[in-house]
Amino acid sequence: MTQFVSEYNGIISNEKFDTNKADFAKKIIIGLQNDAYNFINSGYGPFVAAIYDENGNLIAKSGNSVVNDKCSNNHAEINVIKEAEIKFGTYDLSPYNLSIYVTSEPCMMCLGAILWSGIKSVYYGVASCDVEKITGYDEGFKLNWFDEFAKRGICVYGNIEADIGKNVLLKYVSDGNVIYKPLRK
Repeated sequence: MTQFVSEYNGIISNEKFDTNKADFAKKIIIGLQNDAYNFINSGYGPFVAAIYDENGNLIAKSGNSVVNDKCSNNHAEINVIKEAEIKFGTYDLSPYNLSIYVTSEPCMMCLGAILWSGIKSVYYGVASCDVEKITGYDEGFKLNWFDEFAKRGICVYGNIEADIGKNVLLKYVSDGNVIYKPLRK
């Protein structure tokens, strides 16, 4: 079992904690949380994702377009992975040593997409339990995903600047924006 490190401002990780990675991720996550307002004002959902290369160059950035596109698969992570694959002309992003940064913890669908895309690192803001509490959106079951990603050499850092992200989600909900989810009995 992976040992999670949570001694750096509440940030958790599935590898030996690296403050340089965490500090770089904080800057990006804060920027994405700020970008979320612009995406929301354009009719997107409250989630934003970006992919960067190992030198810190932005490869792609996208918001959640489920409602705009009327497609349940168009989460920010899926959209940004598609953009990166188009840019590199491949379904296998592993040779490019890419990292994905997301305003909130990826749902179960997005975790699968990240795993199969070849992305090497995942950095996220708001934890799924908080996304569910604030929005009511079902993030899905994700048993031991930190451990499973570690087994596959994918590093994860989470809860990065989560309070900023929670505020974005609270505003999204309080403004009456659409919380997409299937109707269940």
